[in-house]
Amino acid sequence: MDFRELLDTILCRLVQNTLRQRKDAMLNRETLPDLDLMRRVQEGEMVSYNTLVNRYKDRLFNVLYRMLSSEDEANDLLQETFLRVWQHKMSYDFRFAFSTWIYTIALNLARNELRRRKKIKFLDIFDFADKLAAKEEKKDTSTNLKTLLESEMKRLPEKYKTAFLLRDVDNLSYEEIAQVLGVPLGTVKSRVNRARAILRTRLKPRLEESYELSKGTVLPINIL
Repeated sequence: MDFRELLDTILCRLVQNTLRQRKDAMLNRETLPDLDLMRRVQEGEMVSYNTLVNRYKDRLFNVLYRMLSSEDEANDLLQETFLRVWQHKMSYDFRFAFSTWIYTIALNLARNELRRRKKIKFLDIFDFADKLAAKEEKKDTSTNLKTLLESEMKRLPEKYKTAFLLRDVDNLSYEEIAQVLGVPLGTVKSRVNRARAILRTRLKPRLEESYELSKGTVLPINIL
């Protein structure tokens, strides 16, 4: 092996080792808690930042999309959310969960957009809509059912809608929602229960028809 071949071999191994180290670093970061990742982000580590982005991007997008009824706007605000996380990383307070902080950023951006629009739209959040539609005899039932669900969601007061969405769609704990919304824990539980009760009352006749239930049948709680 001549000197040139030796240099090429060394360079190749260096590149392979670098790529392997990056891959190992990413794998290690994926198992770290949010707070540990944020400490590294504050030190300027992009690998940890990207790990947090990958960990939260889908969950945040789902919330933003259902609040804004627009995929493009949801993506725009998602990018803005993560940009603000990076820009304000040094202001993060480790006394609070990272999930609370990032959801607060995202929801504030969404609220600002909704105020600008002067209207609120929520898309279908019920995964069982298509399953129910399959049991219907009419071909347009799926559309009718989804329209009904969307309509009833829109009619909910915003404070009930937001609490319901964070709890039953995105599975945040009551404690996390209380911190995100800045209201007492009991208020969060009350709002979620109120939203469920309103939707259950409004949707029960239509769901009973779909399932061919008797008027006295109690709907399973997991339906709403």
